[in-house]
Amino acid sequence: MKALKRYTNLKGWFTINTLDLHVTSEMEKAMQSSHGIGYSEYSRNLDLRIEVEKERDREHVKCNKMVQDLQRKIHG
Repeated sequence: MKALKRYTNLKGWFTINTLDLHVTSEMEKAMQSSHGIGYSEYSRNLDLRIEVEKERDREHVKCNKMVQDLQRKIHG
């Protein structure tokens, strides 16, 4: 996925970017299934983007812990 940032406006001290995403139908289905929103909404709404990325980060940490636990059980 190639994302191009477009600087559209300022809100306080922060620049709010919209994303110009080239999204496949499979990517759209996965986003809808995982997060309940489409890429068009994701690219327009900064608050939603932040929540989605926080959720992805939590899932990543959870998976890493699971892998570490399995490695300890296998090698420990």
